[in-house]
Amino acid sequence: MQKTYDPAALESEVQAYWEQQRTFEVTEDPDKEKFYSLSMFPYPSGRLHMGHVRNYTIGDVIARYQRMLGKNVLQPMGWDAFGLPAENAALKNRVAPAGWTYENIAYMKDQLVRLGFGYDWRRELATCQPDYYKWEQWLFTELYRKGLVYRKNAVVNWDPVDQTVLANEQVIDGRGWRSGALVERREIPQWFVKITAYADELLEEIDNLEGWPEQVRTMQRNWIGRSFGVEMVFEIEGADEGLTIYTTRPDTLMGVTYVAVAAEHPLALQAAERDERLADFIEECRQGSTSEAELETIEKKGLPLGVNAIHPVSGDAVPIYAANFVLMGYGTGAVMAVPAHDERDHAFAREYGIPITQVIHPDDGSTVDIQAAAFTGAGVLRDSGPFDGLTSSAAFDAIAEWLQERGKGRKTKQYRLRDWGVSRQRYWGAPIPMIHCDDCGIVPVPLEDLPVRLPEDIVYDEHTINPIKNNPAFSDCSCPRCGGRAQRETDTFDTFMESSWYYARFSSPDADAMLDERADYWLPVDHYIGGIEHAVLHLLYARFYHKLLRDAGLVKSNEPFSRLLTQGMVVADTYYREQENGSKHWYNPAEVEVERDEKGRPLTARLKEDGGPVVVGGIEKMSKSKNNGVDPQALIDRYGADTVRLYTMFTSPPDQSLEWNDEGVEGAHRFLKRLWALAEPIETKSLEDTAQVELTDSQKTARREIHELLKKALYDYDRQRFNNVVSASMGMINILYKLGETPADLQLLREGVSLVMRLLAPIAPHITHHLWTELGYGEEILESEWPQPDEAALVQESLPYVVQVNGKVRATVEVPADAERPAIETLALENENVQRFIGEAEVRKVIVVPKKLVNIVAK
Repeated sequence: MQKTYDPAALESEVQAYWEQQRTFEVTEDPDKEKFYSLSMFPYPSGRLHMGHVRNYTIGDVIARYQRMLGKNVLQPMGWDAFGLPAENAALKNRVAPAGWTYENIAYMKDQLVRLGFGYDWRRELATCQPDYYKWEQWLFTELYRKGLVYRKNAVVNWDPVDQTVLANEQVIDGRGWRSGALVERREIPQWFVKITAYADELLEEIDNLEGWPEQVRTMQRNWIGRSFGVEMVFEIEGADEGLTIYTTRPDTLMGVTYVAVAAEHPLALQAAERDERLADFIEECRQGSTSEAELETIEKKGLPLGVNAIHPVSGDAVPIYAANFVLMGYGTGAVMAVPAHDERDHAFAREYGIPITQVIHPDDGSTVDIQAAAFTGAGVLRDSGPFDGLTSSAAFDAIAEWLQERGKGRKTKQYRLRDWGVSRQRYWGAPIPMIHCDDCGIVPVPLEDLPVRLPEDIVYDEHTINPIKNNPAFSDCSCPRCGGRAQRETDTFDTFMESSWYYARFSSPDADAMLDERADYWLPVDHYIGGIEHAVLHLLYARFYHKLLRDAGLVKSNEPFSRLLTQGMVVADTYYREQENGSKHWYNPAEVEVERDEKGRPLTARLKEDGGPVVVGGIEKMSKSKNNGVDPQALIDRYGADTVRLYTMFTSPPDQSLEWNDEGVEGAHRFLKRLWALAEPIETKSLEDTAQVELTDSQKTARREIHELLKKALYDYDRQRFNNVVSASMGMINILYKLGETPADLQLLREGVSLVMRLLAPIAPHITHHLWTELGYGEEILESEWPQPDEAALVQESLPYVVQVNGKVRATVEVPADAERPAIETLALENENVQRFIGEAEVRKVIVVPKKLVNIVAK
């Protein structure tokens, strides 16, 4: 064995062994308990960042741990390869996105291998490969035949820079999540999948996701947003059709003083033809987002249409306004407004001088100033005609029944969740497999003609955003039904379509179908790892997609992921200088010399290049924009993969943020060198020299402490507190370093190193694999028996008790572990130092805290 720890050579050698032995390739085994460990696959952006490294290290530790418990473990990896970053890079460089993507995949795959992640690379997939997206195209056509897919004109968020539709979740403060451009509202044809048909099931089964964080479950409940209310019709003066309204507060119906409709509502558009001011307002609204969250914060504006609605109960005329806080895509695009009992409606009414009529009063008889603020609570109805005196709860049913008897309304439920718009107007995505025929209408592409391949050898010019849009070689085709001339759909799928089922394809990656029987062996995923930011996009869509797969007869389970871990962010210090134009220039921590306080917090900082001061900007998530990232490749080259893995696991629990500290990386490396050095005495002594011998009391104590730490580490492994596992391993190493060189010491050293290496094998797999074989413990540490504490070693013959006299520590006494209380008191009172401090005083009381202390009260 080499004298010095050389991670570069060692790790390369171990990785070659794993590849040669096909260590992580796995097949179905009905006689073994399976465990499917999966981390959210990356976008192939070019290089791994520390967030990737932490995420995938957590997943690899869990997978290796479960394997050492004897389970049949699947851990695959792939690439979420479609999307705007590749396309934007291709546009910038005038190259095809495919080449850029595949080059990045090759580089990032090499990084993953160098980090020692135990993936079954036979199952590798990239979502941009036709043999992958063929099957989501097939499922889409099947859903179309079932009526779960439809196409309609819809008002959408349009990013004028990226030239595509954005989901509401991709609009942040009115701007596109990638481009930062102000989002516009446009009405264009869009393809939708009916996720609302599964809304009840998606909501109700959240309760069964016991292995998910409550925060994520709550976010999904809120996003689905089921509510119970009343749907009713307000007739319109001089019109044949009325306005359908939905409300969860029918008890406030008699307080309606206006009705608001979306700017794109047909009534508003019709009124705008004769009102230029209204037309300008509608155009202004088109520049805004279609996000509900955005509408909550904007200034509420509106204009009257000059048209009245008829109140369904009183028959009174109620003015109709076009308002910027109502969306066509939500509900019916019209809402009843009750200024006295809704804060938004109240603010709007105050702004435009609309009457505020109170109809709900506090049930305790108190009064409220309704002109100053809305009263939004439940209460008792007044000035409500036939419903006077009812409570809000009773009025809900009474008003619903009244409306239903007269054909004006009914009880119903509604969802915040909207159908999933899957159309994107960009090139780098899976083509939507539909054909437009003048004679037959929309015709799905049959299975024998799938996949509809995306041309990869395209050429961009400076004016082309989507090169297949006006490309006859792609778009011109024959109708599969009549054989006539037709046009292919040139929109591509939202990339969430690909990421919503990749976990299932890993189970049967070579199947000549979307999935085969192997899916039911591996699914659901036992442990899924990814960021909290995916709670209501990817994770909700994946749950929906799994139910589609189930109902297509492809899987039997109801949910895709049994347990979910949302890992914390990697954060680091930031440093900047103010520029003359008021902007900030951010410096990487490697460019800065920092003076720190005793807790390691930066006090002052200077730029290494010129010695000038820079501002300490605080701790933020590692990002390109703040230039506070750390290159994982540089760390691997300098310290080795095991050091990087160990540090990311030791610094904080997986579900909490990891605060980066270069000194901590150095510390992790020193620890591995200590482990390496500790192995030398074992290698230099033969096994015969360490035959079983009797241990001294101090050696028994050391062995007991080692097994106590082992017991704690096993508990922490189960809780996924890997930081505590590393801490326990460090404690065990410290104990082992204090041993001598007697045969009994070497015996204990060999046992202790064996325990430490198995504990660390999932976390630092290269060094532990190498030492395990070099020291003769076995061939493959992953196949070794998972360590268990020796219960006999944990038994203490005696316990130390701290002895206090009148609250002050005066002695420590050794007490037999099985001693009764009288014996404990006697040993404490007989101690020479204790007697000296009691002196002539009378012992009034002796308090014994079992296994800890004795407190003697003497006066």
